[in-house]
Amino acid sequence: MSVHPSLRSDKASGALRNVWKRHERVQHLITQGLWPEGRSVFGLPKIKQVKIKVKKAAAKETKTAGAAGAGSAASPPAAS
Repeated sequence: MSVHPSLRSDKASGALRNVWKRHERVQHLITQGLWPEGRSVFGLPKIKQVKIKVKKAAAKETKTAGAAGAGSAASPPAAS
């Protein structure tokens, strides 16, 4: 019997889950310094993953700036 597509976890696609598991929340709180020693692992706040989108326009600007800088650097210096 196969697993229903809605229940599969496709790690290869890098899909973000909405909510972390308990051990992931505890680890995140420890790294943020928000975990007091002796706190119960029950009743933790939910921590959402935020997906950061990179604008394509910024990537194009860096490529054109890099190409212009490489072209000027490749040209021979003028003789005086």
